[in-house]
Amino acid sequence: MAVTTPSPNDIEIAPGIALPPAAMRWSFARSSGPGGQNVNKVASKAILRVGLDDLGAVLPPWAMERLIALAGSLATETELIVSADNSRSQLANRRACIGRLRGLVVEALNRPRKRRATRPSRSSIRRRLDAKTQRGQVKRQRKPPGREAE
Repeated sequence: MAVTTPSPNDIEIAPGIALPPAAMRWSFARSSGPGGQNVNKVASKAILRVGLDDLGAVLPPWAMERLIALAGSLATETELIVSADNSRSQLANRRACIGRLRGLVVEALNRPRKRRATRPSRSSIRRRLDAKTQRGQVKRQRKPPGREAE
């Protein structure tokens, strides 16, 4: 992870992590869904492409591995592709793309705790077995008389 001084134009994608605008490549397409004639005229769907090399320059290696795993089909061999077409506004969709990228990066930077295997306490095992015995007795009492042999 190379340490660089962020410029004022950089876009913050996580607390303390910023990408230069040149690392983000935007494209736009016609959005799907309702919208009347607007849908057929305006390219409001935003598609953001960020190179994995650019992300690798600002993220630690363990976070990059986690980011690629979390991104799933959004990550290709060389880039991360995030798209948004929720809004009829291109600007709102651009903001949504950056928000989704931020969410992925923040989640990738958040290391999950390792699970420690534990055993149930002796008293909790006893309580569970007592509850099962009591439940069995309740069910046994529901049977009609004379069928104890079963």
